[in-house]
Amino acid sequence: MNGAEDVLVSLGYVAMSMELEDCSSSKTITVKNYERIAGEEARIGKLRRITGENLRNLARLLYYNTANGVHLFRITSKLVPLATHPLTAGWDYIADLQDEFAKIGSIARENKMRLSSHPDHFTLINSPRKEVIEASLRDLDYHEKVFQAMGLDNAEMVIHVGGMYGSREQSVKRFAENFRKLPDGIRKRLLLENDDKIYGAAEVLGICEELNIPMVLDVHHHMCWNKGEDLGDIMQRVYNTWGERVPKLHFSSPRSEKNCRAHADDIDFDSFYRFLITAREFGRDIDIMVEAKNKDRALFSLLGRLKETEGIEVVGGAFLV
Repeated sequence: MNGAEDVLVSLGYVAMSMELEDCSSSKTITVKNYERIAGEEARIGKLRRITGENLRNLARLLYYNTANGVHLFRITSKLVPLATHPLTAGWDYIADLQDEFAKIGSIARENKMRLSSHPDHFTLINSPRKEVIEASLRDLDYHEKVFQAMGLDNAEMVIHVGGMYGSREQSVKRFAENFRKLPDGIRKRLLLENDDKIYGAAEVLGICEELNIPMVLDVHHHMCWNKGEDLGDIMQRVYNTWGERVPKLHFSSPRSEKNCRAHADDIDFDSFYRFLITAREFGRDIDIMVEAKNKDRALFSLLGRLKETEGIEVVGGAFLV
């Protein structure tokens, strides 16, 4: 690849569709309501039914995405209700629903989809508290098991560095130590993303380079928290953390100037276009996850504007050249 004209950009969205009716893959049950169900068999039966529905709806989402040319998608972290809760420790949800999980993987592979997940905000492998580390490992193990059951060796999990806990230096050191201790199956899937309060893009980039972790550059987070770095100056290094893999980026727009960190319903076209020009200058194919409240509607609205933009061709649904 020799320049922006050669770059293929794939766009995707997160977790749910605003267009498909009754297609949530995040249906759940509270611990309180779970405990009200009489008998272990009835309780597990309830979880099995909810998870089965979530998986069927996820399959619908993937078929819908395929029909619309969307090959980049983040699945919900809530696919299996109470998966890491001690109350459900005896339930082998993978064995119970192996056919449903396998179907998701089959759809993804057949349609060359890139699937990922984003473990919840409480998943903090740099915490100084043992119980938080243990809970984080359970959550990461859950995501790994789900992708294994789907047969998706290349599916990815995005995490943040975590908190500062009084000492930035010690917290980064603890992250590195705990990262190196992770099981291979988890560690090979992890991607590290800059956040909007503590660990900015330049610092996360340094961690990624040290630990050989691909970096997910979140442009919105960089807007909210940076030390004056120009993205154009670090983009090549960010891409280099991916080796031969296609780099993945996150893009969203702030809800307002006063509420910078919250995601807007849609994507501000002008800021996206300016970033796209920069991102394409380095001759690398890239995937961009659109993080907007309006999910697929926001993505399709953005694609509509891009189709009208000189110098950009929208091909195959959600791909740009």
